[in-house]
Amino acid sequence: MSHTTDPYRALTLQTTALVLAGGRGSRLHGLTDHRAKPALPFAGTMRIIDFALGNCVNSGLRRVAVLTQYKAQSLIRHVERSWGFLEPTLGEYVEVVPAQQQLDEGWYTGTANAVYQNLDILCESLPRHVVILGGDHVYKMDYGVMLAEHVERRAALSVACLEVPREEASGLGVMAVDGSGRIVAFEEKPAQPAAVPGRPGRSLASMGIYAFDTDFLFDELRRDAADPGSSHDFGRDLIPRLIAQAGVYAHRFETSCVNMVGDRPYWRDVGTLDAYWEANLDLTHVVPELNLYDGAWPMLGRQPNRPPAKFVFDDPGRRGVAIDSLVSGGCIVSGARVRRSILFYNVRVGDGSVLEDAVVLPNVVIGRGVTLKRAIVDKGCVLPDGFTAGVDPARDRERFTLTERGVVLITPPMLAAAR
Repeated sequence: MSHTTDPYRALTLQTTALVLAGGRGSRLHGLTDHRAKPALPFAGTMRIIDFALGNCVNSGLRRVAVLTQYKAQSLIRHVERSWGFLEPTLGEYVEVVPAQQQLDEGWYTGTANAVYQNLDILCESLPRHVVILGGDHVYKMDYGVMLAEHVERRAALSVACLEVPREEASGLGVMAVDGSGRIVAFEEKPAQPAAVPGRPGRSLASMGIYAFDTDFLFDELRRDAADPGSSHDFGRDLIPRLIAQAGVYAHRFETSCVNMVGDRPYWRDVGTLDAYWEANLDLTHVVPELNLYDGAWPMLGRQPNRPPAKFVFDDPGRRGVAIDSLVSGGCIVSGARVRRSILFYNVRVGDGSVLEDAVVLPNVVIGRGVTLKRAIVDKGCVLPDGFTAGVDPARDRERFTLTERGVVLITPPMLAAAR
């Protein structure tokens, strides 16, 4: 546990965390055809959900339930195998809770409904506080700081927030606050996001992280479930209604952000192909904004056990090298050049190939003489000798998915269709 959580231990011991991990992430196209968004590989050895779970454990939250729904098998397998190291005899666990249609025959209809259908988890442990968060964002945060502020303010609900460029805020919940930090207005995914006063290019956006007093949460979820006009979503229904009735406060992320670079907190919604590609390649910078090498706030979870990465051949025109790149265990770079790229585990790169600005997921075989630029290659792809992508946009668009920023997504079904 990080030393920074010690002042908050009494609070975190009385708190249960619920991680909402049931979303598909349709804007990620072929990457989420066979997996839930939180299960997406990230940073060479991790999954996106590892950030939320690592934040919980580092913050001292040791009772964590992961609520799943959409194509959850790979996510369930990952959580069970990678996060089973907590001590059940001390009441510690990271537990997967698949959608079970406990209250009716329907699946989750919104974020609030997902929690409502699993109130039995909270009834078993009866925590004093509940932290609810998504499993599909990349960031490092001490939830203990947020809980302490929540209690100090005697808030019924606290919502974590940060300032974002106004043009990016239309996909998030946008709020306005008064001088005490109390939320006075909230709109989910507005077409015209409100600007922060005095900062016309910025909006104050919800991170989808909530701290509740448990009794208050129970009452409000039951009230919402009985409302036939509700879509049963925290952002669309509960928060807008509650700001007029109860003490709902904004928690500024910069006060609980871990390893903030300068004065800018790091948080990324990797819900599009471009955002996913950019967030991964951010890690190849000399001093990345997201520090994966911080021993005080380690990236937890069991990592794949693979042999060390290997680079072979040192002949003119046939040299295995990787520059400004992350290369994971089990990889072999054979007489190829890799620049500003991330190779997940068990990737093979053949002689004469050139990779630039590429995100290559696990178990990919790249043949000889392959050119790959500004690309995402999904797990299990086999790129034949002489294959080229990221050079001719018109040709890429015919065979694969091409984003607005010119990033190519390549998946095994696309390769099969292209043949």
